[in-house]
Amino acid sequence: MSQRLTNIATSHPRRFGLVALLTFIVVAVIGSAAPGSFDVARAFVDPGSDSAHARDQIEAASGQTAEPALLALVDAPPGSPKVTKVAREMEAQPGVGEVTRPTPGSPLVSEDGQKSMVAATLSSSASEADVAEALQEHEDVAGVELGGNAVGQAQVGEQATTDLATAELIAFPLLALLTFLFFRGVAALLPLAVGATTVLGAFAVLRAVNEALAISPFALNLVIGMGLGLAVDYSLLTVSRFREELGQGADPPRALLATLRNAGHTVLFSAVTVAAALACLTVFPQRFLVSMGIGGIVVALVAAAATFLILPPLLILMAPRLGKVVPKPEGTGRWYRLAKWTMKRPAVVAIGAGLLMLVLAAPTLKLNWTGVDATSLPKDKSARTVFETQQSEFPNADTTPAFVAVDAGPGAGARVADYGRALGQVEGSGGAGRPAYLGDGVWRIEVSVPGAPSSEAAQRAVGDLRAVPSPFPALVGGSAAELKDSQAAVTASVGLAIALLVLLTCTALWLMTGSVVLPIKALIMNFLTLAAATGIVVFVFQEGNFAGLFGAEAQGGIEQTDYLVMAAIVFGLSTDYGVFLLTRIKEGRDRGLPEEEAIASGLGHTGAVVSAAAVLLAIALGAFVTSGMVFLKELGLGAAAAVLLDAFVVRAFLVPSLMKLLGGANWWSPRLLRRLHGRVGPALGAEELGAAQATATR
Repeated sequence: MSQRLTNIATSHPRRFGLVALLTFIVVAVIGSAAPGSFDVARAFVDPGSDSAHARDQIEAASGQTAEPALLALVDAPPGSPKVTKVAREMEAQPGVGEVTRPTPGSPLVSEDGQKSMVAATLSSSASEADVAEALQEHEDVAGVELGGNAVGQAQVGEQATTDLATAELIAFPLLALLTFLFFRGVAALLPLAVGATTVLGAFAVLRAVNEALAISPFALNLVIGMGLGLAVDYSLLTVSRFREELGQGADPPRALLATLRNAGHTVLFSAVTVAAALACLTVFPQRFLVSMGIGGIVVALVAAAATFLILPPLLILMAPRLGKVVPKPEGTGRWYRLAKWTMKRPAVVAIGAGLLMLVLAAPTLKLNWTGVDATSLPKDKSARTVFETQQSEFPNADTTPAFVAVDAGPGAGARVADYGRALGQVEGSGGAGRPAYLGDGVWRIEVSVPGAPSSEAAQRAVGDLRAVPSPFPALVGGSAAELKDSQAAVTASVGLAIALLVLLTCTALWLMTGSVVLPIKALIMNFLTLAAATGIVVFVFQEGNFAGLFGAEAQGGIEQTDYLVMAAIVFGLSTDYGVFLLTRIKEGRDRGLPEEEAIASGLGHTGAVVSAAAVLLAIALGAFVTSGMVFLKELGLGAAAAVLLDAFVVRAFLVPSLMKLLGGANWWSPRLLRRLHGRVGPALGAEELGAAQATATR
């Protein structure tokens, strides 16, 4: 592939460049329309859970949503003209099912009697987003706030689109400035070209995927952060290597060939490892996690494809203006000296760096899980206002309703009623309502569950309700039950996800290095980096330390599904930087350098590139902290912290010190795997390890 790309770029650089330009125009047209076209209701719910089936049964039998999807908070007492007007307007709205008006003393009236709630279900065939949008425009008057699941989900989608624009406005100019400082001159335009193509190309691919498989709009936020970051990383690595080859006296064609064979090989392995890490999210049932996994796969592969499509012709055409980087004599440079200093005292450095990471990871021991609800939205969103007002000023309101779908015929009313009374006697519940027959053999029983959906009391109550013996098949649903089932689904799938993550990462690194020791060491370093990043997120967002700096408050926990996304990103990017460093160390060994010299040379050649790439990637991912939603702030801070820790602590100190301590054992591999790598490695572009490895494995 390297030779073919070089031949095309050298023989027809303008034609190759024109193809790249046309590709950019096509993906720009398709991809720019992606924001706003993604909408997944209940993306954080396990669709195969009991709670999801309970909701489906009730909605199919009744033709309406299982619980009020719309709540109108009216600053007026029940029975007032204002409340009556709002109720009539909701009843007249297409797609609205049953409207419940407040009456004096009902749960829909505030404690002081001066505020009212009008609740409405929707037709099960109606689009919640469309109805919510129409009503928000219609009810945009003083003294009326709209909330409920339909409005909350619509506002979450709107916020995701707004956050995309904000991230672009913050990240892109900063990246442009820093790439200019790092690259100088016209070379600074290359990463930006690759970055724009990557983001828009990934948008276009996801838009096509969305036609067959619903994608959460949050996948676009992931594409912005990772797309810009990876594109700059790959461009930085490729352009730096090209300028280095020019500085060693190679003409542009030979410099490009050497660049694609070395840096291009690294980019390919990096993209595969990042895609593999994000692919592990697709084993979970929640549409949010599946969407983020697909988005991660797409953006990593598109970033590599954009690098190979955009850079080769531009490097040839712009070679005279890019400037040459004359390599420093072997054994010089600050990163080389740092590596030598580290390897003179490897045990002390390894212990010191390891302790620092463990100290940062310590808050992880207090980690609690939370879910996504209206409080995830900014305070100025009406859905959050309604939710918080309902909790604080409507003491009799059932803020965490549960419902039970009972599969029994119309003549089973007496036995269903007995079962309902048993449900109402569950400790902590607020009692059960009278069973209602919906048709199609489905009964519905309302049960009041205490506290917020994520509270310990609500979660315990759901478990107790499910433990009540039923004479008929019965399923418990509602927001608390959905959160409980979602967390159970994560627990059930996380083992498979970790196993796949370990297997895919080790396989990729083994193919690159031929060693079984280095992949295991990389796994340990990755988990250590993840633990440190998690500790920082817990310290800030769960415990509330410095949370105000990020426009947030103490959350009492970390959103679970978002944490899994952060973990996959951290793992993939940590492996990414490991690939950068190990590739150069292996190159040195293949040239015959002694072990310690190869390590120092590898860090000397990649230290500046990795540190610059880390800063740029941290900015791209850190832009998430500007999001209006707390769980995206958590993702942004955690990912940015992990990238910086990995580059400036793990790669600078832990990796060289541990490799020094292990010596030749770094490259050990069982005889069978060594033979297999000798056959498979060259076919994938990986060179054999050479005589040094053979010596180490005898």
